[in-house]
Amino acid sequence: MKLNLKKLKVAIIGLGYVGLPLALEFAKKRNIVGFDINKNRIEELIKGFDKNQEISNSEFKKKKIIFTGNKNNLKSINCFIITVPTPVNKLKVPDLKFLFNACETVGRFLKKGNIVIFESTVFPGCIEENCVPILERYSKIKFNRDFFCGYSPERVNPGDKLHTISNIKKITSGSQPSIANLIDKLYNEIVNVGTYKAPSIKIAEAAKVIENIQRDVNISLINELSIIFNKLNIDTKEVLDAAKTKWNFLNFQPGLVGGHCIGVDPYYLSYKAMKIGYKPRVILAGREINEKMGNHVALTLINEIKKKKIKSKNSKILLMGLTFKENCSDIRNSGAKKVFLSLKKFNYKLDLYDPLADEEDVFREYNTYPISKLTPNTYDAIIITVAHDKFKSMGIKKINKLCKEKKIIYDLKYLFSKDDVDLRL
Repeated sequence: MKLNLKKLKVAIIGLGYVGLPLALEFAKKRNIVGFDINKNRIEELIKGFDKNQEISNSEFKKKKIIFTGNKNNLKSINCFIITVPTPVNKLKVPDLKFLFNACETVGRFLKKGNIVIFESTVFPGCIEENCVPILERYSKIKFNRDFFCGYSPERVNPGDKLHTISNIKKITSGSQPSIANLIDKLYNEIVNVGTYKAPSIKIAEAAKVIENIQRDVNISLINELSIIFNKLNIDTKEVLDAAKTKWNFLNFQPGLVGGHCIGVDPYYLSYKAMKIGYKPRVILAGREINEKMGNHVALTLINEIKKKKIKSKNSKILLMGLTFKENCSDIRNSGAKKVFLSLKKFNYKLDLYDPLADEEDVFREYNTYPISKLTPNTYDAIIITVAHDKFKSMGIKKINKLCKEKKIIYDLKYLFSKDDVDLRL
């Protein structure tokens, strides 16, 4: 069957941070099947509730969408969009089990003339070299003869209400020119600012990973500079404020780097590079610096505790912010965890606080529940790890009141002026 735009029956496979907003955006224009294997997630979405706090209840209303975990709902689909997570394992090697499982599921329902579009982050060549064989095996039909593929990397920015799917330019690609054109037209239904049609799937795959590698490497440079400047007793923010007056200075700030993109994507390209016999130096050096920032923060605080002669045995420390970035609920690969683990080695009493993070998610990640209420005159030290608007609106006076008389406030995100805190990156 020759497909055209009107005949496309679309299913989104995976309804997390990427899949859910994509599904709801498409559901403004056409009937959509939203599929996920997580039963609890499906039950919540049917009720119009997004645990991730990215989508409000009102955004579910009047949308042409079926949320389901029943694979039979995929029988009538001819265009599958896969949006499952692609993390790394403990050895920092790409973990593609969710992607491969999704390919198996889709492969069982794939028919002649169908299209499979991937949005999950992968290394260059992954779709055609790793995913296509799985689709062929389970469908028993041939790639680029019977079915076709495309890649349109996600550009979702959790917690960002300004840069949404409809107003972020989208890269598209397809395994044949006519398919690339069709996929491009499909995404133009929901993207108001237009698309960029890449010459091939591999080009699109590579573009995705370098977007975040570029940010990772730049942040690692500023992190290294902040370490040097702190040793020289120079305020890093004041240096950056001066430097950015030059028109072509890139405005990056130091901090903990985490999340499902910047802290992960460099390992995908590094993995592929080493597979072909090349060890990337700059990419891995940047990763090493950013991976060690949590330990650097912990040791800096410990040294300050010693300087101020605060008794370390009874010291109580509050970690304010557990998500990987400001104003979102996602705690995956959060840099705050590295700070937590480093301080835990020194047997400090630690409280965790984040009004945006789900307490069950926090318990699974940290093996301790976050506190829900802040108590005055409790802490010897507070580390502000994330620039939540809620923290900023609290104000430094309220945060100071949480501390004992002899205290340290360590502001990693420049939320407050240097005169109001004891330490900054």
